Order: sequence, then structure tokens, then C-alpha cells
Amino acid sequence: MLSRDPELLRKIGEATALEVRATCIAVCRDPRWGRCYESYSEDHRIVQAMTEIIPGLQGDLTANSQHGVPFVGGNIHMPAYLDSIKKCVATVMISYSSWNGVKMHANRDLVTGFLKDKLKFKIGRVSTELHPRPMLTTLILFMPESLQELTWNIENWLGTLRRSLVLLKNGKPADTPLPPLPKKAPKILVTGTHADNLGYECGGWTIEWQGVSGNEFIVGTSVLTAVKNAVDPTTQVVYCENPDKNFVKSNDFSYAIVVVGETPYVETFGDGMNLTIPEPGPSIITNVCGGTLKCVVALISGRPVVI
Repeated sequence: MLSRDPELLRKIGEATALEVRATCIAVCRDPRWGRCYESYSEDHRIVQAMTEIIPGLQGDLTANSQHGVPFVGGNIHMPAYLDSIKKCVATVMISYSSWNGVKMHANRDLVTGFLKDKLKFKIGRVSTELHPRPMLTTLILFMPESLQELTWNIENWLGTLRRSLVLLKNGKPADTPLPPLPKKAPKILVTGTHADNLGYECGGWTIEWQGVSGNEFIVGTSVLTAVKNAVDPTTQVVYCENPDKNFVKSNDFSYAIVVVGETPYVETFGDGMNLTIPEPGPSIITNVCGGTLKCVVALISGRPVVI
């Protein structure tokens, strides 16, 4: 998995630094938090290992270790920040949140006493309090120096994506796995709220702060388009976003690919007590996968959810 490969994270940092230099090393201990997808793991030891992204990001410029002071949580939340400082991270973003009723930017004991005096962080700080969209003040943007550089970046991201996918279950009996799916088949079904929606697939911080729905203004390849590009030319690909059971039964599909998940969110807008995907996602899974049709469900979410 991606989160178990520090060396790969360093290379990701190098690729990311072509366009932006910032990372988040928070430890998400509660999936109800709307920023869990910014965290590498609930295990602080994994997050500590992932600070290897900093040497890749930083190069000869500064990297930004986000949310550096608010989580003074002893052995759980602080170790990754200590590792970041040991790796000479040059800036730390002071959180917009409060601790014991005191805004972090006004907390002299933590910012000066703890961060600068005790941890000996002397290089610089980044404030986010004065901007309506806090993260934007921490990002240093760069244009790729050449088309070849941009192409190299895309190819590396595709490889990283392949390594970071998590296969939860492969076939009902373990000895007869379903994937990899055959590229050559008479007719297949692609369905789901996220199958042909680049806005949903990209999530928050895309086009708009809270993300968008649809394919307008986004250049990319949706899951539906990717499937069409990957299968044999003789394979008929049928797309229906929300089919009923009769539609599924009346077509002789070889298999179905269902793509559902959470809708985009950012920060506190993602906080919630209900860790399920919204309708019609669950109904689509039931209608398509509830019978005898071979079915693969791709779940796009920023945290563990119940389906």
C-alpha cells in the first residue's frame, strides 16, 4: 500500500513540488472528522514514516508542514511533527482552530514556548488566519518547466494511483477471484453516481473550495471513459447511472462495474455522524449486484464508510 512506502512518498514529494509544496501530517483518529482524507493514517507510526515526503517536497525551497501546533497530543499527535522538524521542514502552518478556548495564533505558550523554544523550530511560520480560504496561503505554486516534465509527473501519478488502490474483497469464494476483469466481453455495464462525474471523482479543492459535480471545466478521464479506452474494441460498454433491477435483468451483461461514494467536501463541511454513502449509491449496489450478475464496486471516499 502507498502508506507503507516512505521512499515512494519521497518521490511523490518530488513530483508534487513541480506544482505545489505542502503536506499534512495530522493523525486522524475519528473518521467522522471531515479532514480524515488529509491524514496518512490513524497510526502515528505510519504518519511518522510518511514525513519522508518532506525531503522530496522541499528541495531547495521550503515545504509546509500543515497544522503543526494544534494537536499537542503526547505520543499520538506530536511525533510526526517532531520528525518533520528533524528533517528540517522550513515552515509550519499554525492552525485556525482553538485549544482550551485560545486561538492558536494567540497561543504564545504553544507557538513561541513549545514550537520555537522547546522544539527549537527557528526558520519560519505560516499564518492562515487572514485569508478566507486558509490553505491557499500555504501553497507556493509553480509551473512545470517543460512539457516533458509535466508528462513525467502524470505518468508517475498514474503509477502511484495503481499502488494506492485498496482491494477489500475479491470474489465470494477466495479461490475464484473476479478481478482482473476480461477486456474482451460481449456486453458490460458501467453504472453509479461517480462513474462519469469528474467533479465527484476529484473531490474537494477542485475548481471550487467544496468541489463540484459534473464534468464541466475539468480536464480528465472519468472511470467510464477509462473503461471504454481499456476494453477490447468489440466489447459493448453500456452506461446507465442509476439502473433498476429490471434493466439489469433484461440485459445479458457479462459483468458490471459500479462506481459510487461520498460527494465532495472540505474541512468542517465533511464533519458528520453518518459514515455511509448517500443515496442512490446503496440502492444502485443492491439493484446491480443483488442478483447473479458478476459485479465490481469501486468506492470513492475520503474515509472508511459503510455500504
